[in-house]
Amino acid sequence: MSRSSPGVRRVAAILNFIADHPGQAFALTDLVRALKLSRATCHALLTGLVDEGYLYRTSDKTYVLGPALASIGRTATQHFSPLQVAQPEMRALADDFDVVCGAYFLEGDTIHLRERAASASHVGYPVPLGTRMPLRAEQAASFFARSPGDAEAWLARTQPKPSEEQIDGLKRGMGFARDHGYLVLTRRAGFDVRDAGDVGNRAHVEDTPVGVQTVFEGAQLYSVAAIMAPIYDGHDKVTISLLLAGFMSAMSPAQIAESGGRLAAACGRISRFLCGETDGG
Repeated sequence: MSRSSPGVRRVAAILNFIADHPGQAFALTDLVRALKLSRATCHALLTGLVDEGYLYRTSDKTYVLGPALASIGRTATQHFSPLQVAQPEMRALADDFDVVCGAYFLEGDTIHLRERAASASHVGYPVPLGTRMPLRAEQAASFFARSPGDAEAWLARTQPKPSEEQIDGLKRGMGFARDHGYLVLTRRAGFDVRDAGDVGNRAHVEDTPVGVQTVFEGAQLYSVAAIMAPIYDGHDKVTISLLLAGFMSAMSPAQIAESGGRLAAACGRISRFLCGETDGG
């Protein structure tokens, strides 16, 4: 539940309302009616916002966004990065699960490792920061979880073509990611669990050593290569996925669900921030 003061909420309501109607100007009466504020309260707030430059009062006594907000907006556009929000989440996940947490950005048909947090056990993790690699079907399930049309378009143009097994894994993985908020990649039989960098430094080869896992048996242990989760923007698209890698022992379904659930919750908080929502504190 939000703990902001009524005054803060009223100021935010005025600014948000005017921002939601670009190109329009509003009189005091318009804002009183639309926001259900008392005339005296609304007038006092408007006067204060004008004095600080957040609103501008025109010659016909209507209000528009002011120069101070324009300056703040330019600064935010130039300097804000979703990584500022993601970094604390990544650090906590890396330390709590003794893994590496990477932030992969989708750039065209390439994924770019732009940030990473490593636990003490993984300081020498072999995938360099800044690594770029072609998007593979196994990772694509996270980026296209809610965008089947984008997935089909990617399949139509990507070379070399994914195998039927990989396409099946992509479609199953998209469904799993939609339902659970995360995606599980497991190492194929015969792969050395000690190679913690498998997902990153081998993802460009045609025969990847990992596959999408969507069914988990209660007593079985799984050699997990990575767990991914999508971060959604305001258009319900995914351009960033967080990836946990470096699991050094086989995991039970309960352990996978705990790690995946924590990762999905962190990505959900980042998504809500990018969509302009706030978590109660």
